[in-house]
Amino acid sequence: MYKKIILGIDPGFQISGYSILRIENQKSFVIDFGYLKMKSTDHLSKRVGQFYFFFNEKIKEFKVTNLALETPFLGKNIQTFLKLGYLRGSLYLLSDKYKLKIHEFSPREVKIAVTGFGGASKDQVALMVLSMFPKLQKLPKIEKNDVTDALAIGICGAWKCRIG
Repeated sequence: MYKKIILGIDPGFQISGYSILRIENQKSFVIDFGYLKMKSTDHLSKRVGQFYFFFNEKIKEFKVTNLALETPFLGKNIQTFLKLGYLRGSLYLLSDKYKLKIHEFSPREVKIAVTGFGGASKDQVALMVLSMFPKLQKLPKIEKNDVTDALAIGICGAWKCRIG
């Protein structure tokens, strides 16, 4: 039986969204989703540690086989871009530790996969994801955006695993 477990992550230093999808016989199922919320007042090293241990536990609990990540986007703040590299580095470390395959997608690829349009807004991506997963309506708006982004990334990972 063909089975893979994909962990899609939208990393952030305050809120990191995640999704866990199972692929069995060419069908995808969402088995978990949510977010890790960290205190902005905690030192950077503490938040990197929390991030690492949180996702280490998710990988073990769900027997994850693949990670799906969005490639970093260099916006206006270079410090934010560099700090996100710490979180991505811990995911690469976890990937090596558990022998996971990493799939990376540009923001444009994620938008095309979910909405069919590479220039879609975050709200358009969220609307499409929410139409696929109505239970997300219960999440608070701020966290919802991080979770819908993680689900969109996870969906890309699932589709890549099904065809790859």
